[in-house]
Amino acid sequence: MLQTVERQTGADPRWCVLWLHGLGADGNDFAPIVPQLVRPDWPAIRFVFPHAPLRQVTINGGMRMRAWYDIRSLSIDQRADEQGVRESMAQVEALIAREGERGIPPARVILAGFSQGGAIALSAALRREQALAGVMALSTYLPMAAQTPSEATAGGCGTPVFMAHGLLDPVVMLDLGERSRDALRAMGVPVEWHTYPMPHAVCPDEINDIRHWLDQRLHG
Repeated sequence: MLQTVERQTGADPRWCVLWLHGLGADGNDFAPIVPQLVRPDWPAIRFVFPHAPLRQVTINGGMRMRAWYDIRSLSIDQRADEQGVRESMAQVEALIAREGERGIPPARVILAGFSQGGAIALSAALRREQALAGVMALSTYLPMAAQTPSEATAGGCGTPVFMAHGLLDPVVMLDLGERSRDALRAMGVPVEWHTYPMPHAVCPDEINDIRHWLDQRLHG
């Protein structure tokens, strides 16, 4: 089981937001966002921020860092290490199962991720038999796009997705985010798409939009 950072907004949480960080960060990266995000009228939520495993990353000279998968090439069709993606999907599944043991079923789990973490969030959610409450895919893309339509489930394709991307992103180019959005919609996935005048980052307007989207999930 991956080590995690956890924040609860109240006692006996009935919802979980499982949030995956980007390349080279760790579970502490998005923990400070919780007070900015939550509303007082929301039910208690457990925010879970796992640490990705340490692994060598090819495009960074083989340096060991926290990563959900190796990035072997800047060429997009070779970008993601499939074995690493599938290993990370299994680790996310273990965390979702643990939430079930703690009383929060998949229907009340929202899977979120930034950059690499968002790629894993999309990959895992689309392949689940039991649908999640939603997916937040931030500054990211759909890996293994060629295999995904045949591996995706009806529940996965019915899961609502919030996608957000920076218009000035030099790491995950906007075009890649747009193509990923279009691929998801072609599979019937309900995608809410937002762009912001920012680089590879998160901005206040995006946090406001995430809050509104989460409010719809929690009270929908």
